[in-house]
Amino acid sequence: MRLVIQRVKRASVSVDGQIVGRCGHGLCILAGVRVGDTESEAKWLAAKVAGLRIFEDDQGKMNRSVIEVGGSALVISQFTLYADARKGRRPSFVDAELPDKAEPLVTKFAEFLRAEGVPTQTGVFGAMMLVEIHNDGPVTIILEREADQQAS
Repeated sequence: MRLVIQRVKRASVSVDGQIVGRCGHGLCILAGVRVGDTESEAKWLAAKVAGLRIFEDDQGKMNRSVIEVGGSALVISQFTLYADARKGRRPSFVDAELPDKAEPLVTKFAEFLRAEGVPTQTGVFGAMMLVEIHNDGPVTIILEREADQQAS
């Protein structure tokens, strides 16, 4: 799985003009699932995200996690995170997992994040979504764990 994590003042996702998910101060997480990913990757990433120290402490250093600042998260599926545009002009998505396998893993990731203590909302898998992100900092982190990686 690959995540693009953005520290935000607020974020929302709309489908057909209706807001379906939002968060205040916290994290907007774009989540891509790679062929072969399992719940193990989703669980590891959720724990990592929940403890990631990317919020400022009283001295202005990134020393606090989303949990420590009382933040929340918005998780949005995004298969295009596995686009391969090295050849030609049209990206290939052969590394992106098929929707029927990817959707349950994005859902599990959000559930695991909630279990870590982070209030979490989501977009609508497979829908055409309008995402509004108010990046704070800006702080953007790319985090990845492939199915064959060892725990670190």
